[in-house]
Amino acid sequence: MSTDWLIIGGGIHGVHIAARLIGEADVDPDRIRIVDPERRLLARWRRCTATTGMTHLRSPVVHHLDLDSWSLKRFAGNRKTRRSGLFAPPHDRPALSLFNAHCDKVLATFGLADLHIRSRVVSCSVAGDGVRVELSNGRQHEARQVVLALGASEQPHWPDWAPRGHDRVHHVFESKPGGWPSAPETVAVVGGGISAAQVALRLVREEHEVHLVSRHALREHQFDSDPGWLGPKLMTSFRRVRDVDRRRSMIAEARHRGSVPPDVRRGVRRSIHREILHWHEGEGEGLDAERGALRLRLSGSRTLNVDRVVLATGFTSRRPGGSMVDELIASESLPCAQCGYPVVDSGLRWHPRIHVSGPLAELELGPASRNIAGARRAAERLVGVVRRKV
Repeated sequence: MSTDWLIIGGGIHGVHIAARLIGEADVDPDRIRIVDPERRLLARWRRCTATTGMTHLRSPVVHHLDLDSWSLKRFAGNRKTRRSGLFAPPHDRPALSLFNAHCDKVLATFGLADLHIRSRVVSCSVAGDGVRVELSNGRQHEARQVVLALGASEQPHWPDWAPRGHDRVHHVFESKPGGWPSAPETVAVVGGGISAAQVALRLVREEHEVHLVSRHALREHQFDSDPGWLGPKLMTSFRRVRDVDRRRSMIAEARHRGSVPPDVRRGVRRSIHREILHWHEGEGEGLDAERGALRLRLSGSRTLNVDRVVLATGFTSRRPGGSMVDELIASESLPCAQCGYPVVDSGLRWHPRIHVSGPLAELELGPASRNIAGARRAAERLVGVVRRKV
């Protein structure tokens, strides 16, 4: 099969890019395909956000997957859903349920479900005037242009002390089912950022005894980086820096890793005050099984006896894409910074026929590259490529 645009990744970035190519760049939908191994597009997004217990997005109302910035706001009004709780202050942050319903509207409007190839890309190589992709279902696909819209969601970070394969030690971002208590238990949630805090609050609501273990005190930031990184205020100076390794340092300094927005922090503090959530600041150092229970060893010679450990420790920092991207780099001599991430041009071209989005684009798009706003910035660049303006 052959197309003009093949998007590898059916998450937030892949879906929004497809919508923009169709709706703004006038690419024929029949000439676009999205490859993703999940049963439906955005499935991993829905699973991860549901697991954490997210109620409202951290992003404001103008960050979504449709074309027009105010589409989500109008969608809420058109559906007569102006009820309390649909938007949270500040910046009218949408409820997860509303955001997901709006995503369904975008998928239907552009017919994106019909463009979904349910498979996994196992290899990718430039061949003549196109790119040849080998799929896990044994088929091949050729495209004139490929977009690597790969996220970090398949790379959950496991602390060294946490055993893999234990039936009562689970990472919230693992794709396999299980790991969530079905009856009241004593649970240790490990992590210091928004996901850990949201998971702890969900478990509290479900009436478990919850211990939140974090390496540091809760760091409060409304967003995961300063909003100035979305516009010229901070991006102008970023673009002036040509040294990509210096750009990597700027990104690391700009990100508020392990932080929580004010409303989540208030929820955690209220639960601690009511003694329905127990806070422990320190490092995990080991885990022992003792008579059917788990003994979590913490720094300072402290221990916790729990029934289950839930890891909310985020994702690894390594480049997404695994061996498929490794082999592509080697075969096409694609340029990378010292950190291993792509060095691309203003059109997000890593190769004349290969573009990137999400984490792979952050040395060009800056600290916000991974989130919904980053998906919108990437799509703008790719629309510009089609219109021959970038």
